Amino acid sequence: MIWPLDRFTRFEVVRLLGARALQISLGAPILVKTEEIDPIKIAKLEFKEKLIPMTIKRKLPGEEEVVINVKVAIENWLKERGEP
Repeated sequence: MIWPLDRFTRFEVVRLLGARALQISLGAPILVKTEEIDPIKIAKLEFKEKLIPMTIKRKLPGEEEVVINVKVAIENWLKERGEP
């Protein structure tokens, strides 16, 4: 079975949040207004607001790659599971 293109795996969510937290800790602009200073918490806030500025490419069997619509996948994740 191939995972739906509008859904994240739990591994993709963790990777997305970790990569964004690293960017923030290295000085990337923060895209939400907050007094928070912890990069992981800021990344989670950006996730909840659907403001993660990244693209996810998923490799499929047979060397094919697909690009995931991050905003739609985040929206579906939040509807189904709530907090990241």
